[in-house]
Amino acid sequence: MRRRPPYTRLPTVRIAIVIPARLGATRLPRKPLLALGNFPVVVRVMHQAKKVPGVDEVVIATDSEEIARVVREHAGVAMLTSADHQSGTDRCAEVARARGYDLVVNLQGDEPFIDPRDLAAIVDTLKTRDCDIATLKRPIQTQDDFLNPNVVKVVVRDDNQAMYFSRAPIPYDRTGNNAFANAYRHIGVYGYKRRALERLTNEEVHVMERREGLEQLRALAIGMTIQTVSAMSRGRGIDTEEDLTWARGEVARLGEECFP
Repeated sequence: MRRRPPYTRLPTVRIAIVIPARLGATRLPRKPLLALGNFPVVVRVMHQAKKVPGVDEVVIATDSEEIARVVREHAGVAMLTSADHQSGTDRCAEVARARGYDLVVNLQGDEPFIDPRDLAAIVDTLKTRDCDIATLKRPIQTQDDFLNPNVVKVVVRDDNQAMYFSRAPIPYDRTGNNAFANAYRHIGVYGYKRRALERLTNEEVHVMERREGLEQLRALAIGMTIQTVSAMSRGRGIDTEEDLTWARGEVARLGEECFP
């Protein structure tokens, strides 16, 4: 009788969505804990992340005991991270090391209108594509957005890998006709393979990153690949009082239906 080969268990890929949150925002103080309908902003973000199938854990990474307490009061998982971190990416790396995750989605704590299908698409891209990082983009719709330095633009290859990110209006149209055609707005949600996250956070800040104020340029400068995914989300992050007023108006107008 032929013996069966021994059963080999495939390695388990552990996946987390990590939501960095801190109280020290200068433009909108105490932003994560500001009320948005019946919940604080960061709790709204957490609720969206929990809708993504196949994710092992959603973790709020913070240096604030107050944020951690509020998250736990709403049945969430919070991890206190170092107060010395310079970016949310650093907080994500600390969580990944401590909890042993292989794929990590970095979801900013001010994105309560993120569509869970976008987060699922990032996870799927990391699992199926040969890339280091995955992120989101959507077409720019207006000239004002194209010229606005607060709207980050991304230029992509034919296979949707990112070529460059900038606050400047790129790609430049020297004809002057329909200047923002084929221009994409970058949405700052990132998925990382563990080795890429470790490498990125161990590198020094790059001169182009410092010049544009865009951390993703460090990844491109050292040869990492960033795969872009077309976003379904139509909301916006909350950075200013104007954004908060808009978000509260959306909740009042649509109720829970505004959250996919």
